Amino acid sequence: MQLNRIPLAMLVVLGLAMAGEARAQYDWDIGGHLGGANYLGEMGGKEKTRQDFIWDMKMSQTRWAVGAFARRKLNRSFSVNFGLMYLRIQGADYLSTNMARVGRNLNFRNDMLELYARPEFTLFQDNDLGGRGRYRTDFRLFAYVGAAVYYSNPKGQINHTGDFYNLREMDTEMAGYSPLGFAIPAGMGFHFTFKRRHRVGWDFGWRTTFSDYLDDASTVYADPNALPGGPNGTAAQLADQSSYIYGPNGTHPNPVELVQYTKGLKRGDSTHNDSYLTMTFTYSYVLKGQSNFYRQRYNWMRGKARIGRKSRAKF
Repeated sequence: MQLNRIPLAMLVVLGLAMAGEARAQYDWDIGGHLGGANYLGEMGGKEKTRQDFIWDMKMSQTRWAVGAFARRKLNRSFSVNFGLMYLRIQGADYLSTNMARVGRNLNFRNDMLELYARPEFTLFQDNDLGGRGRYRTDFRLFAYVGAAVYYSNPKGQINHTGDFYNLREMDTEMAGYSPLGFAIPAGMGFHFTFKRRHRVGWDFGWRTTFSDYLDDASTVYADPNALPGGPNGTAAQLADQSSYIYGPNGTHPNPVELVQYTKGLKRGDSTHNDSYLTMTFTYSYVLKGQSNFYRQRYNWMRGKARIGRKSRAKF
């Protein structure tokens, strides 16, 4: 898919506008993500051809996700979060229980960069967790739907050994897809704020994409003679790896499936785009310069005694 210029322009303009208002009356917090990432696509899965959401994932293929973010609190119910994520997704057919996928024997890994902007809507908030009247710890549960642009670079091995090759450059399906794409992140999370400065939380986000090439498999087998290097070249070896699968007795584990791995026959499922998710723990620090709402709620805590308006004594 080609990069959608309109959503990218919206992200840039919105980000600059928000950054330009650093002196505004509302709070900011800055922090980071640390956790894992996985994906749903052509590789892996169970005995059925495809199941949506997490039911078709291989949890053993979960890999890392790290990132940084800045969040602005606009009011009690609404915040905006801007962030950059660096993550890895990967998959391999030999892990599947679907013999057609096992026989196909493809594999990939993809180190992705993601730039996102998302509004966060408060579902529940308790500013005095524990009800002790000290307002030392608060809790917030939120949900979000936003926009993201990502850089994708799938790589693969020949029969799971040796060097990793850039699959997009090899053009294994002669599709010419872009490394840039647009995604819609949706999810939920929560955080605890300790002593009004330190926030520790958890975040789960699912990304719907408009590309089926995060794993370099989507349509049909290309003519090996048309691939770079011809039928004996590296591209052809990466495109069709079915001949490398052997069982304990030296034979292919499912010889019936060998007939499908030829020019023009199914290699992927172009009716479903790929998607990916992250589940991370978060930490952030609340910057100084509290909002009017913050001052009205917490100003009395600045001293041991409540600060009130001076007035003339009346007897």
